[in-house]
Amino acid sequence: MSFLQIASLLIVLAGAFGAVNYLFLKLPSAIGILVVSLMASISVMILDVLIPSLGMADQVRETVTRIDFSDALLEGMLGLLLFAGALHVKISDLRAQWRVVFLMATMGVVLSTVIVGVGFSWLTGMPFLVALVFGALISPTDPVAVLGVLREANLQKSLETKIAGESLFNDGVGYVVFLVLVGIAFPHGDSHSGGGFDGAVKLFGQEAVGGALLGVILGWLTFRVMRLIDDYSLEVLITLGLAFGGYELAVALHVSAPIMAVCAGLLIGDVGAKHGMSEETRHYVEAFWKLIDEILNAVLFLMIGFEVFTVAFTGDAVLAGFAAIALALFARFAAVAVPVMILKPFRRFSTGVIPIMTWGGLKGGISVALALSLPEGDWKPLILTATYIIVVFSIIIQGLTVAPLAGRLGREPELM
Repeated sequence: MSFLQIASLLIVLAGAFGAVNYLFLKLPSAIGILVVSLMASISVMILDVLIPSLGMADQVRETVTRIDFSDALLEGMLGLLLFAGALHVKISDLRAQWRVVFLMATMGVVLSTVIVGVGFSWLTGMPFLVALVFGALISPTDPVAVLGVLREANLQKSLETKIAGESLFNDGVGYVVFLVLVGIAFPHGDSHSGGGFDGAVKLFGQEAVGGALLGVILGWLTFRVMRLIDDYSLEVLITLGLAFGGYELAVALHVSAPIMAVCAGLLIGDVGAKHGMSEETRHYVEAFWKLIDEILNAVLFLMIGFEVFTVAFTGDAVLAGFAAIALALFARFAAVAVPVMILKPFRRFSTGVIPIMTWGGLKGGISVALALSLPEGDWKPLILTATYIIVVFSIIIQGLTVAPLAGRLGREPELM
């Protein structure tokens, strides 16, 4: 199948599964598409067992493998999705809470990585450095999953901003930590660092700081150009060029493309919208990127459902995956609770912040893509299986219950 045929198939299936969910399941759209996709995948597997002569599972597996989920997300969709997500988070909302967001996106990610790494190494006998790589890819909350679910959860706006803002930044930091640890754990694998501690430190500084600087510079230059233009169609096109071109430039310069997309999106969504766009342009830009976000979300969750064909569900791997769910939740709790405890003497936190931000920290497609991108080895199938189980549990179970949890707590928890 050609690229156009695969893209067409994904769009058709996303629309069809979305319609099935809307008419029958009535779940939040992203979760519903994932559920229908999983049901379709499992049905194909069962049919293949009953009538093996059809060879349906092998055909679907071959098609799914050809899509290359890791490259499709990390090198294509991710830039647009992060830019769209950041576009709707205001700098002014983040400024009032930058300390807690910063601590959760840095200290929280590192703490979670260590907890998951130690625990998973103990559970499975996996080498510690390899287990840390698993901890790094599963620790960040996925802004794609978080924003896709929270949009329909009707959480308090301020709390939604906190979760979404922290998710956008810890995703970028987590990706850099992942690259650093891959460079150490797999020095001869496909890593971006030269291996060793010195290469890891250099990579972290180059990726994180370089990505942020590039995002701010490109966002600012784009804003200055947009101030000179009053043509909504052209300005929408310029923002699209910023998201696409900036992401690819960051990849070429070996700086963090996710952090670049977040910083550029924040600047355009706040400063650019206020001072560089007319009311009409602002309306079209917001509507365009909301539509892009929803379409790509649908396709991404569809692809997550079909990735079940690439996972080896052995008995030991499944047991390790379910144990890793509890481990990941405990690590997320620590990543939220420790920064809150550190800041508690200096500011007041309302009851419920920790449980909601813990349960609302969803994992998503980025974790699966990172697991798929690992160098081939003895431990990769186990990591992929555990990652997939955690992601499916997170999106379906946590995604469907975070709103009732907030409702039970009165929808009032807020960082004061």
